Amino acid sequence: LVRASLAQDVPVSVVPGASAVTAALALAGLPTDRFCFFGFLPRKGTARRQAIREAAAVPATLVFYEAPGRLARTLADLAAELGPRDAAVARELTKLFEEVRRAPLDELAAQYEAAGAPKGEIVILVGPPSEPAGASAADLDERLLQALRAQSLKLAVASVTADTGLPRREVYARALALKRDE
Repeated sequence: LVRASLAQDVPVSVVPGASAVTAALALAGLPTDRFCFFGFLPRKGTARRQAIREAAAVPATLVFYEAPGRLARTLADLAAELGPRDAAVARELTKLFEEVRRAPLDELAAQYEAAGAPKGEIVILVGPPSEPAGASAADLDERLLQALRAQSLKLAVASVTADTGLPRREVYARALALKRDE
């Protein structure tokens, strides 16, 4: 219903509730049949990326709280670890300056990096992993081998990650293993 309303440019709002999580889920336009709330991610980059890696396989919409000053960096880490998933950033829910931005993680990261830290309370929602078309282990190996013949490791990994939607860390690990086996 939310997606259909948004597609018709019909504004969507929610009645205040006891939790920003449920309000954000109602507004995001992402699947709500399953979700996993993680609270605040760790502040330090390494610990934050590890927590994201642990959340990567959860077959549900992921929900995080985040501080305004860390939003762009967290979105960039989410994009790097989870790949091009649909996402939403909900800010100042049920208040005068309520805002929900919906886009793939990398686009949201770029938007907030360019705009600077927003004000207010923030909820990040990340859609569940999709089933990448043709992303079997054999297909991944073939794509990587072709890309590695023509590009550097970094560019090959970026290309295959974009094509398959798989997390960059997974593609990178497989690329390293293939290079080692050559």
